[in-house]
Amino acid sequence: MMAPFKIVGIDHVVLRAADPAALERFYLDVLGLSLEMRQGKLAQLRAGHALIDIVPADDAGPAGSLSSNNGANLDHFCLRIEPFDVAAIAKHLAEQGITFGPETLRYGAEGKGPSIYLQDLEGNGIELKGPAVSGSGPE
Repeated sequence: MMAPFKIVGIDHVVLRAADPAALERFYLDVLGLSLEMRQGKLAQLRAGHALIDIVPADDAGPAGSLSSNNGANLDHFCLRIEPFDVAAIAKHLAEQGITFGPETLRYGAEGKGPSIYLQDLEGNGIELKGPAVSGSGPE
């Protein structure tokens, strides 16, 4: 049975944090997100057309769930960025004391394009992804 709707994109991702204030600073200062709003202990950060929300790790999130194994809630999420200038990105991340993996072409929503992986302060994986290479999109 087909779903009665179509996915049009990711609206938001909610991350648990042992130190919500430090994780918020990471996303604001290192990745350049902006604070959208606060709702109690929830911080909502603007990431292009989507939001990244941060909640305390020991509280139930907005959906009322808790981590089943007290560990990571996800492997990684991907942020599409422009421009993808790996030298400028490397310089910026190094200045922030952030390490990252090698630039590799990986497949994503727009097709195969350059990307790197890094981790936030809570160990959540982040993929920064550039535009698809010409001719590599879905067929």
